[in-house]
Amino acid sequence: MKKYFLLLTLIPFLSLAQVKNKKKPIIVAKKSIVTTKAKSLAGYLINGTIVGLPNGTILKMLNGSTGAEEQIANTTNGKFSFKGKLESPDFKVIGVNGQAPYITIFLDNSNVTVNAQNSVLEKATITGSASHNDFAAFNTATTKFQDLFNGKGRFDVNFLEEAAAVIEKFVQTHKSSFISPLAVYRHNQITDDFAKQEELYNLLDESIKASPIGKYIAQKITENKNAGYGKPLANFSQADTSGNEISLSSFKGKYVLVDFWASWCGPCRAENPNVVRTFEAYKNKNFTVLGISLDRDKQKWIDAIAADGLNWTQLSDLKFWSNAVAQQFGIQSIPQNFLLDPQGNLIGKNLRGSALEYKLQKVIK
Repeated sequence: MKKYFLLLTLIPFLSLAQVKNKKKPIIVAKKSIVTTKAKSLAGYLINGTIVGLPNGTILKMLNGSTGAEEQIANTTNGKFSFKGKLESPDFKVIGVNGQAPYITIFLDNSNVTVNAQNSVLEKATITGSASHNDFAAFNTATTKFQDLFNGKGRFDVNFLEEAAAVIEKFVQTHKSSFISPLAVYRHNQITDDFAKQEELYNLLDESIKASPIGKYIAQKITENKNAGYGKPLANFSQADTSGNEISLSSFKGKYVLVDFWASWCGPCRAENPNVVRTFEAYKNKNFTVLGISLDRDKQKWIDAIAADGLNWTQLSDLKFWSNAVAQQFGIQSIPQNFLLDPQGNLIGKNLRGSALEYKLQKVIK
């Protein structure tokens, strides 16, 4: 059974996806936010105070990338401590019994002080970690763009380009920061600009490129180059809600978003308003959407189409993760999408939130 990843909105890099073959909810950083190479090998010490926390309260520190429990601390007069050693800076979250709300730390091997109120743990003050300072600086610089990053709120090209410029400036002025590869990832997430992604990556210090997260970004750049951009997407066909067989090739001559989703997929349903907004804005400009559902219950599929206002062609073979088209393209998580030009060539992939509209404004004149 598929489970949701847990979205920690206080970490702007985290994202939500419905993923195949996960056993339990985990805190995830979309695989890209795993670890980075540590500058210091001395170890870390976290000393914290939480005002209003009852004596004996158990705090658990979890790995912010995997959700794995790493340490447990009992509190006395609201005070607690954790210590250990990292091979590389990493996201950690601390919560009562390991549950949300969380204190979030981008931790490196240093002496860290945490001060928080029990009623608002997510607003903790954290000092002593250089990596966390950079993380906080990035969050501060991008505060006004959080709705944009989350695919909510207003959209216009100028606003998105302002966000991209802020991220670019951060990377340019933090070339030796372990946070910068994450900023590069965020930039590409909202712009789908792979050339700029590589340009920003090349600005990073060699030590950052050599870190696990740096290597991950390099891997994504290589994957993007090999992903078939500019080449035709293989044809497929499947039945629509009325049982009529519809092929991708019948959409030649239009910009087409091939959108993988399902009625049972919470992240997909949350993303649908963004797709609807873009469809309504561009449906008269040679653009359409072709939905591929991984549903298995036809009525639930049809009900979701109506509820979400998905007024475009929808296909499914009602075979869940064994959907033939999903299998054809190796789909392991949803939502996912491919953007095709009028010749059927791939020009974008996994465009969410405002990134899809931004891309269309660039290509549709």
